Amino acid sequence: MRGIHHIAIICSDYQRSRRFYTEILGFPVVREVWREERQSWKCDLDAGNAQIELFSFPAPPRRPTRPEACGLRHLAFCVQDLDDEVARLEAAGIECEPVRVDPYTERRFTFFADPDALPLELYEDAR
Repeated sequence: MRGIHHIAIICSDYQRSRRFYTEILGFPVVREVWREERQSWKCDLDAGNAQIELFSFPAPPRRPTRPEACGLRHLAFCVQDLDDEVARLEAAGIECEPVRVDPYTERRFTFFADPDALPLELYEDAR
């Protein structure tokens, strides 16, 4: 294995989630297609070394709990300046949890949520 190619996210409101991931988080669109046979949008977003696949499906079930549901716990994004990113998100109306410090790496991080309450993390990498 050579790394992560993509992360797939199913959203309940495609346009709302597309706006969140492209306009608020700033991920550029690689391609976007309407899949008639599935009544589903698929939007590939450039997330640096990987892609985010944003899907819409008619009436997807809700996530059971946050964040401790079995399966993918959360998706973490690497940032250079955590304070700047938190301020940018909060200016856009996105609530972030208080900043914490990872006791093992001593890196700062915080959590926030996408429009469907998927837990997302900002992890500061001061390289």
